[in-house]
Amino acid sequence: MKSLLKIFTLFIIITAFTTPEPEVIYLWRNGAPGFEHLKNEKEQAKDWWVKNIHNPSITVFRPEDSLANGTAVLICPGGGHKELVFNSEGRDAALYFNKLGITAFVLKYRLAREEGSPYDLNIHPKQDAFRAIKTIRFNAENYNINPDKIGVLGFSAGGEVANMIAYGEDLDIKAEDEIDALDGKPDFNMLVYPGPLAIPEEFTTEAPPVFMVVANDDECCSSPVMKILKGYREVNRPVEAHIYSKGGHAFNMGYRTKLKTLSSWPSRLTDWLTDNGYL
Repeated sequence: MKSLLKIFTLFIIITAFTTPEPEVIYLWRNGAPGFEHLKNEKEQAKDWWVKNIHNPSITVFRPEDSLANGTAVLICPGGGHKELVFNSEGRDAALYFNKLGITAFVLKYRLAREEGSPYDLNIHPKQDAFRAIKTIRFNAENYNINPDKIGVLGFSAGGEVANMIAYGEDLDIKAEDEIDALDGKPDFNMLVYPGPLAIPEEFTTEAPPVFMVVANDDECCSSPVMKILKGYREVNRPVEAHIYSKGGHAFNMGYRTKLKTLSSWPSRLTDWLTDNGYL
């Protein structure tokens, strides 16, 4: 029995040390345009947050080959543009998508509200997100992705970043490389308690299908959902919104809430993805 226990313990240790780290793709080979000199600045990370991001990237989470269905999602964690809630609003969402056969990419975008930040809130997160979608499309064949089934998911401030590319115009006037020449618009949009920025006054008939979830008692982010819902209905675009009576802000993927409704909200997203042909 002791021998078996030792073998099992050794197996766990070996597995822990041989599990590959997720692949990281930096969005620009030489660093972000205009900020190439900051490329080698180290990120800061502790517990649940990551910040000091100067070389924006996407971290790749791939599903098992037997499950992969060709759909991809860019995940934008929140954090008030001061930090990124990378684990509970990035990694956890990516692993959820992997179980559905979706390839997930977690975006580390530049933080305009971090102390001493040189970045513009209206420019650089948007530039990073557009470049991320283009990078995913550029690598679609490598990851067995359908380039017409690439969506974006944003939490809180990350929802603002998602809206920047879902409804805004690409800032890149000319293509600097093959990636820039591609379309940076997502094919569908998913918003979890999104912030109020980057919502247009009027929506067009080209607005991508959107799924939204929020708690009614979220003082920050229930109004943006209502505004988007109203705007989509006015132009007859596909929209689904789940507004829970309580739960506040930052319930993430529902793993830590005591509320039964919020703990199962990802199942509503699974239903939506299924009904819209993304699975």
